[in-house]
Parts: sequence; C-alpha cells; structure tokens
Amino acid sequence: PPALSSERINILVHSEWRATLLTARSTRPRHVAWHVHALLCIWVYAGRGCMSTIRQTAQRQPAIPNHSAVMKDTVDTSAIKAIVMSEVQTATAIDLHTHLLPPTHGILCLWGIDELLTYHYLVAEYFMVADASVTPENFFASTKQDQADMIWQALFLDRLPMSEACRGVVTVLTRLGLSDAVRTRDLSAIRLHYEKLQCQGEAGAKIFCEQIFAAAGVKYAIMTNIPFDALEAKYWKPHKVGYSTRFRSALRVDPLLAGDRPAIEAALKSSGYPETMDGARDYLREWCDVMEPEYMMASTPHDFVLREGSLATTGADGTRALTQSMNVSAMKRPFAFVDATNSGANCGVGCDGAQDEAPSVIDENSDFLSEVLMKVCAERDLPVALKIGARRGTNPKLKSAGDGVVAFADAAMLGRLCTRFPKVRFLATFLSRNNQHEACVLATKFRNLHIYGCWWFCNNPSIIEEITKMRVEMLGTSFTAQHSDARVVDQMLYKWPHSRAVLAKVLGAEYEKLLLSGWTMSRQEVRRDVRRIFGGSYEDFMSKSLRDQV
Repeated sequence: PPALSSERINILVHSEWRATLLTARSTRPRHVAWHVHALLCIWVYAGRGCMSTIRQTAQRQPAIPNHSAVMKDTVDTSAIKAIVMSEVQTATAIDLHTHLLPPTHGILCLWGIDELLTYHYLVAEYFMVADASVTPENFFASTKQDQADMIWQALFLDRLPMSEACRGVVTVLTRLGLSDAVRTRDLSAIRLHYEKLQCQGEAGAKIFCEQIFAAAGVKYAIMTNIPFDALEAKYWKPHKVGYSTRFRSALRVDPLLAGDRPAIEAALKSSGYPETMDGARDYLREWCDVMEPEYMMASTPHDFVLREGSLATTGADGTRALTQSMNVSAMKRPFAFVDATNSGANCGVGCDGAQDEAPSVIDENSDFLSEVLMKVCAERDLPVALKIGARRGTNPKLKSAGDGVVAFADAAMLGRLCTRFPKVRFLATFLSRNNQHEACVLATKFRNLHIYGCWWFCNNPSIIEEITKMRVEMLGTSFTAQHSDARVVDQMLYKWPHSRAVLAKVLGAEYEKLLLSGWTMSRQEVRRDVRRIFGGSYEDFMSKSLRDQV
C-alpha cells in the first residue's frame, strides 16, 4: 500500500512523542524504551499502511506499563486506531476452548509440521483438488508424513496457499523463523527444524509449548478432557499426571447429555458405581475431584433428541435405576467402557478431529440433564459449555474432515436452559453464521449466559469481523471475542495473530465512533476494555456465582 503523508504520520505519533518526553523527565530512563517502541509501531504502521500484515507477522512486544503517564492521557480520533492496534497486540489472551493436551500427556500433545499439515481443515481442502485416484481409504492408510507430503504438494506447491487454513501454516512457519524454508518451499528443512526439539521427547515439547504460548500471547488454554478415552484416562487414574499451569481442564460429559444408556451403564459398572441416578451423580463428582475442571462440556449429535423417561426406571424402593442391558462381569476389566462405547454406543467420546463437537438439539427434560448434570453443576458451581450447530458425518469417508454445519440450529433451546436452570452458568458459541444475531439477543436476556468465540467455519477473518462488530454493538465488552479451538499447539501461533488483526480493526473503528459521538477516553480505559474481550469478561463471568441466588 502507498505510504501515508508525513502530515498524517506526525498526527499519529504526537501523543506517543509527548509521552516519551514526559517519561524521560519524570521516571527512570529505562521506561523511555516503552514509548520509543510505541512510536516505532505507529511509524511502521503509518508508513506501510497495512496493520493486518504487521499484526500477523511481528513478534509480540511488552505493553507500556500501567503506571506510565501516557496511560492517563486523553485519546483523540487522530491516534485512536494506532493505540488500539498496540493494545490489542500486547493484550494477553485466555484461550477458553481448545483440544490441546500438555506435553506430559505424551503422544496426545500434538505439535510439528506433519500435525499442522494433516489437520482436518487441510484434509478436507486437499480432497477438493486431489486426483481421482486418491481415495480417502488409501489416504488414511498412508503414514502421517506421507499424508503431509501429499497435502504440501497439492495445496502449497501446485497452487498458492490462499485459504485461511493454508495461510495459517505459512504464518506459523514465518513466526518460527523459517522464512527461508518457506520461500524455497523446502519441507525437509522445516522438518529438520522441528526434529531438533522433537528428539528431546517431553522436554522438547515443553520448551516448544512455552515458546508458542509466549509468542501467541496466551496466558492459559482450556483443554477438552475426555475421561472415557482409554488413551487419555491413564493420565488421570489411578494417579493424576501433573501438567503446566498453561493448561486447564474441562470435563466432557457426552454420555450424560446424550442419554446413551449402554455407555452410561458401562461407565458406572467399570467404576464400581450402582446403576442409579445417585450412582451417576457420584461418578460425575469423582471425575470433578480428579480433573478440577473449569467447566463441563456437553456434546450430542446434531439431530439427537432424548425422550423423556427413557433413561431410568423407578424401583420398588423408589430408587431411580438405569435399565440393564449389558453384561456386568464383562465390564469389570479396565477400559471396557471405552471398547463398548466405540463399538456400539452412539456417543462420540472416542472420536477424533472435529467429530467431538457440540450439539444443536438437546432435550431439556431428560433425566440425566436435570437430575445428574445440572444438579452436580449447581452444587459444584461449574458452568456448562455448549458448542452448537455441528453436523457430524456429512461425508463419513473423510472421517474428522467430513463434518459440516447445521444452517439454523435450535438457539431457543439455549434460552430455555438458561430459564430452567438459573443457578447454572452457560458458555455458548454457535457454528452457523445464521445463529449469531439470536445468540447476542439471548446474551442480553440471561445473566447466566456468556457468548464466546468464532468457532470452526466462522473462524475466518471476514466472518470474525462481521460477528465482532455485531457483538460490540449489542453487548459492549460483555463477551469473549475469540478462542483458538486449536488441536495442534503450533496453531495458536496463527489463530491468535490473525484474530488480533481483525479485532484491532473492528475495535479501532468502534472507539473512533464513540469519540466522534462526544465521549472522552484515556488509553488506560481502552486497555481495560480490550483486555475484557480477550478473556477478562470470561474471568468475570466465571467468578460470578449464582448458586446462592433466590
């Protein structure tokens, strides 16, 4: 883009230059560096005229200290967009939903170029252009490295990597210092870079994770933990494996919400609990004690409707019992529940990729919803997170890459849940663009509802911009703008910078409109509100207990 005029540059840098002089006179000299950095950011932005490019490729810099004199200065329209750009770039984010697991969980911690290239977004894109001779069956039968080679050839060499998922890979590699290998399209050199850390095993993974979290500006990420998965369960029981504070847990409770009777029976039997509602509650409490989750996460198939009264029968003693349907002795061996679930039960607890996404239809009157999940959530003061609108298996042959979207999910269901369970807090995001306006309206009606993120097919810059504009106009800063939904650690290195670029653009325009309306603001106030949509509002919502309300 053409450079801006020198007059415009002078206007943009005026407030930061004034702050630099004031700081040099009144505080320790080292603080001058903060303002010099801010000046350079504005100068580069003004000279190149391309905020998005800078935000997506530059390394994050420290923020100007809160005690600096410049933070109290009144902001005007000439500088607001540059100031917002700086504040968005330096804000620390909370990634409130991911599929990441820590290095202590061994092979479940996914990172590296082959994991990046075989992510289900890129697998789906690959099959749009793959030769007809390449079938899903022989593709998935190939090694992961061979799959990555095929995707690299088709999406990065045979055509320019224009899609958001492909461009994300380029951003990751560039920010890892691999610009030369990117320029020469040298996949072997890229692999060699990763192998230097991968050969160190868990220690190398820990180093890499810390580097990525720091570079992406993420304080901590909330995992998706599936205790019914044999591969993961061994890291929780019989002895819980410790992990970095960069990761926090979220407990997935699919079988309880889906009402999968065989799966629930298997879970209770294999854990030694009675097949009653009390047994189910105790089972859930035990996992809460083990995992100490931030919230529960509930998922069902998009078209699943649970019939009232189908989950339990009442015995002569009045005890609510589950209907017997599986061999008790067979379920006593370790992880028998997982085998039963994966082989016969219609419950996505062992699924891979995108198949473990959340429901669009829930029967609010089901026994397990009201008598188990909601009761335990209320007593433990734990929220329930719902990701609404995925259609599983649109093309089953593509496995996790074959899932789609429901055009219009049942958003009214969310309102009914909030009404019926006012002491339980709900976190929600919708997959379809069509549901976003109704979600905002619902958030203005229920204090126990928090809207967050631009999920999956909505996690593209054009749609993020549209959704964020609407949310600011309707909700102010009482929402969380984004979550990465990352499954590969490296992905945070593009998902957050790409989102920051869009959010800076949207917020800059919204703050400018507010100034033009006659309101005044300081940089400190801008920082406070920017940090709210990067996770501050989420933490406020999580600290707001409704358990004791009348």
